[in-house]
Amino acid sequence: MNARPAPEFPSWPQFDDSERAGLIRALEQGQWWRMGGSEVNSFEREFADFHGSPHALAVTNGTHALELALQVMGVGPGHEVIVPAFTFISSSQAAQRLGAVAVPVDVDLDTYNIDVAAAAAAVTPRTKAIMPVHMAGLFADMDALGKLSADTGVPLLQDAAHAQGARWQGKRVGELGSIAAFSFQNGKLMTAGEGGAVLFPDEESYELGFLRHSCGRARTDRHYIHQTSGSNMRMSEFSAAVLRAQLARIDDHTAIRDQRWELLSRLLGEIDGVVPQGTDPRADRNSHYMAMFRVPGITEEARNELVDTLVEAGLPAFSAFRAIYRTPAFWEMAAPDTTVERLAELCPNTEAISAEGIWLHHRVLLASEEALHAAAEIITDAVAAR
Repeated sequence: MNARPAPEFPSWPQFDDSERAGLIRALEQGQWWRMGGSEVNSFEREFADFHGSPHALAVTNGTHALELALQVMGVGPGHEVIVPAFTFISSSQAAQRLGAVAVPVDVDLDTYNIDVAAAAAAVTPRTKAIMPVHMAGLFADMDALGKLSADTGVPLLQDAAHAQGARWQGKRVGELGSIAAFSFQNGKLMTAGEGGAVLFPDEESYELGFLRHSCGRARTDRHYIHQTSGSNMRMSEFSAAVLRAQLARIDDHTAIRDQRWELLSRLLGEIDGVVPQGTDPRADRNSHYMAMFRVPGITEEARNELVDTLVEAGLPAFSAFRAIYRTPAFWEMAAPDTTVERLAELCPNTEAISAEGIWLHHRVLLASEEALHAAAEIITDAVAAR
């Protein structure tokens, strides 16, 4: 591949004096945990309002957000939770750590989101939740999933780790009537290094979530009356102060990413042997956590080498998630009574995306149009060289 100058991309995480002011504000208030300070409470109100939800609960990370949400939904041993086979491992492990069996189903080859027909076929009397993941910020088919939930009586849990600020037919995540979980890990669209949040559609589930995230202890308790089992998933005041500043700029960033993806997707689609992630016109605002594409027919080993080539050329490129059932972690506890081979047969699209998929960090979509053209040229050369 011919050497080209590396395109310039913005750094990540991004911050300015807003984060500095927030950290000083949290420091000088004199109370550094949520039970005595005001930053977490303020962030929860602002995050809930931004997503159209009556209640938000800030927690330690996105994995805990999923686990807490499932606990509130009553998930435990003897239950099953349907998850997409193509997702980050936290989607399944959150259920498995509660003793519930994670049931992987295939995804759509175009959008990379959960295949609703496959999810419907996997529902059993033991199914306690269906967990769509809004992959790379693109909403799963919430119309079909909502109908499936209504027909079966199985509630949805939105894994919205990638979807801060995204919309489905004009509706925000919190306006779709189901619990939703978010991540603020270092690479996410807004971040405090770590952190998470859960949106609750009603006060009862929110209050139960609060108890469970605070060791089963009510916010006014002074006598160690632990009302239910739980863990310490409380967010710190410092993380919340940073996230308040991050939240204030996410709308502007989303608008830029959406505009830039329109260009990059077109450029990727023009490369012989490259297929960008598709879209759904009903997902009328995509937050674009990742810029994803496939190289159909490439082997997993060759894909990994291609990613290395792109990184050496200056692109923040990564291999796609491995199918969850192809990780040792998936089989450690509460695994389904089946085999890797059988799941692979049931999930051909997941197999393809996992082996052929590549993603670019979302900071690429905050770069100039010239940088995106340069990135596309690098990808063109790298793919042609293979």
